[in-house]
Amino acid sequence: MTIGAAVRYAFLALALAPFAYYLLAIFASLQFFRTAKANPAMDPTDSDGPPDSRAEFTPGISILKPIRGLDRETFENYASFCEQDYPEFELLFGVSDESDPAIVEIERLIREFPSRSIRLLIGSEPLGVSDKVNKLCRMAREARHEIILVSDSDVRVEAGFLRAMAAPFRDSGVGGVTCLYRGLAGISVPAILEALGNTGDFVPGVLVSRLFGPLSFMLGAVMVTTKAQLAEIGGFESLADYFCDDYELGNRIAASGRRVVLSGFPVSIVYPRESLNEAFRHQLRWNLSIRYSRPWGHFGLIFSQGLPWAILGAAIAPSAAIAGGYLGAYLVLRCALAYVAGAWGMQDETVRERWRLLPLRDAFAFVVWVASFFPQRIHWRDREFYVREKRLVPAQPRHP
Repeated sequence: MTIGAAVRYAFLALALAPFAYYLLAIFASLQFFRTAKANPAMDPTDSDGPPDSRAEFTPGISILKPIRGLDRETFENYASFCEQDYPEFELLFGVSDESDPAIVEIERLIREFPSRSIRLLIGSEPLGVSDKVNKLCRMAREARHEIILVSDSDVRVEAGFLRAMAAPFRDSGVGGVTCLYRGLAGISVPAILEALGNTGDFVPGVLVSRLFGPLSFMLGAVMVTTKAQLAEIGGFESLADYFCDDYELGNRIAASGRRVVLSGFPVSIVYPRESLNEAFRHQLRWNLSIRYSRPWGHFGLIFSQGLPWAILGAAIAPSAAIAGGYLGAYLVLRCALAYVAGAWGMQDETVRERWRLLPLRDAFAFVVWVASFFPQRIHWRDREFYVREKRLVPAQPRHP
């Protein structure tokens, strides 16, 4: 065998790696969601199962929402938390200053849900670079309940959410709870590509990681812990300069000896009507968060990229039949994974209706992943940062 032939067959073998990953991710998704749908302790929306005593475990919860500007369908996102059937909870909204346009929607929420405990906190002490975490520090100090639930402003939840988040804390060995999320994208094609990535790429990746050991990170859409656990790891104050505050929070909870639980109850992220450039920046920031928090995991994403490997395999295959096999295997396994994890597991309507865009989504994801290896500024809302040893450094000093 010539050197050229050996190299070709080596690349043909490597091109099979994403197919193995897809099969592993399908297995991980089937395992997780079968348990979530069969076990009410993981999925409280399953009303077919027998009643359980978990319904009586309803400790008070303080929901912290750091806010900066408006999202798509802002009021509906906020209202979904107020509509929870849960005995005792409060909502704390934190904004930077009185000019934030979200204040109007928060005040409307207070008027329309007078029976709910809703507080608006304006301003926070600049303890670190992260404006979000600075707000969390103040809100956590003023929270009335022991369980602290942090949720992004663009998150929308369904009935039973708070009960699902509280349930794992019955076990004293649990220090944190987080959950998976799907995207509500509307008609914006860039947002649809992002939403397909949520349940088609991100969710399977989390579930595969879970196969190989306990969860040691949280997902930023929803993070739940306790005041006692926060105090043990130094509070939100210890995270005020970090880029990946969700990863750091979960990692420190796991390092303290307590478990981080991945709930089987998903939430939804309401994506804005965004341009391709905005979607690129958002996905790039997500890739960079993996690169800086889990460098080897970021590099390993190359073996979850089925499209470029399938194209390479087809291009160097010794026959048309083998070339067709690579492309066909990619399409079948990619769609199977999206169906199992997204359409069936996460009940994601975007995947059900827009699955034909998966190859376009994968091409977009590959370009973003390649770009994430180069030095980057992090675009976050209206500010820019560099990342140095996992910490945020402003690209430009903030004007007083």
